[in-house]
Amino acid sequence: MSGRIYSIIVLTAAVVVVTAAALPSELVNDRLVNKHVERSIDLSSQLVKISAKVTLENTGDAPVKSFLVAVEPEAKYKLALLTAKDSNKRELRVVDTSVTSQPDPKFARIELKDPIQPAKTLFVTLDYVFTKSLTPHPSTISQKDKQLVRYHGNHYFYSPYKTESQKTTVTMGSKNVENYSKLKPVSLTDSTITYGTYENISPFTKDDLSVHYENNSPFLTVTQIDRVIEVSHWGNIAIEETIDMFHSGAALKGSFSRYDFQQDSLSGASSVKSYKTLLPASATGVYYRDTNGNISTSHMKVKKDAVELDLRPRFPLFGGWKTHYTLGYNVPSYEYLYHSGDQYLLKMRLIDHIYDDMAVDRVTTTIILPEGSTDIKVTTPYPITRHKDTLHHTYLDTTGRPTISFSKSNLVENHIQDFQLRYSFPRILMLQEPILVVIFLYILFLCVIVYVRLDFSIHKDDHHKE
Repeated sequence: MSGRIYSIIVLTAAVVVVTAAALPSELVNDRLVNKHVERSIDLSSQLVKISAKVTLENTGDAPVKSFLVAVEPEAKYKLALLTAKDSNKRELRVVDTSVTSQPDPKFARIELKDPIQPAKTLFVTLDYVFTKSLTPHPSTISQKDKQLVRYHGNHYFYSPYKTESQKTTVTMGSKNVENYSKLKPVSLTDSTITYGTYENISPFTKDDLSVHYENNSPFLTVTQIDRVIEVSHWGNIAIEETIDMFHSGAALKGSFSRYDFQQDSLSGASSVKSYKTLLPASATGVYYRDTNGNISTSHMKVKKDAVELDLRPRFPLFGGWKTHYTLGYNVPSYEYLYHSGDQYLLKMRLIDHIYDDMAVDRVTTTIILPEGSTDIKVTTPYPITRHKDTLHHTYLDTTGRPTISFSKSNLVENHIQDFQLRYSFPRILMLQEPILVVIFLYILFLCVIVYVRLDFSIHKDDHHKE
């Protein structure tokens, strides 16, 4: 009997240990409380930008080194970026994680610089950027109609912790508001809706927030970017981008009238006539072309910190319309390529600024290194998908140039950050191409000499005989 009781006790203890290990400590107990939350939701562009200023309180008796952030199940695939800062404006590390008891929401763990001591509070700012969260309604409009969109969110701050008080401000950038949800207390002033203050909100509480309003900002979505970076140790780095772009706003209903578009300034209010692309300040040899050739309607302006391109497609982009073009330029290698002996470091942007409030579905970056490069290591500021390394063959190559490729999905302007690529390259190999050129010219001249000295004629004339 005693052995049976001992087995039951051991089994029960094992179940308790497994259960506790499956849940993060922040959810096992209720030490953390959102003392106050102040949210601001920016709906003035095609992106949804949410900033939450959270005052966390530790009601337990032990320090807390991290806390969890949750995103609603219906919005987790639209989340492009999540960043966190403390009261001293220091960036906090954000780590994706999961919770066994809550498989549907998306969770992230925020690691604090300084632990929250018992009975103390900490101020944290959380910034979210969501793509494809605004739906055109109606989905089709005529050339003279204005574009109306709908946003669906949450009246409450979605969190795994209890929220004692919360206030939300929604900014739309337009005074034309068709309809909005009215969870009291609520007020509308010009283009701003204020919700709250709401008190004593339970964890994981959801209540639909909806806004139907006018939004004629550019709804441009880059569906694919193929970015090729070719590195040369002779002082130049060539960059070429092939871009597929789509107007994801309300589709154009009926035919397009060029006459009405040029005569009426209100015609095609939601269409995109041009947009500004920013390149590095040292960019030279810029070209911009589509399948028909060079697009001469674009303009370039050289500034101190960037080269500004005013890209104007051959036709204005209405809802449902697409464009495809290639943009290329050169930059000096000494600004981005560093070396010590045979060790090299390439530090460049993973993606450039295409237009304000840009939304990119997918970017594929391909880096072509000089022939003979080895020990290649890539470091990126955020997770990427690394593809299989290949070889690129071009002139004066023997074995081929190592090619590294990786991709990233759902990008916004905040993803304009530098990656680092380290590799080894014996500097003696820089003589390979000049030697190949010399050998080729030597063989060419030798063949010419042999050709002019040999007589390949079958019959010799009489004058030659004499």
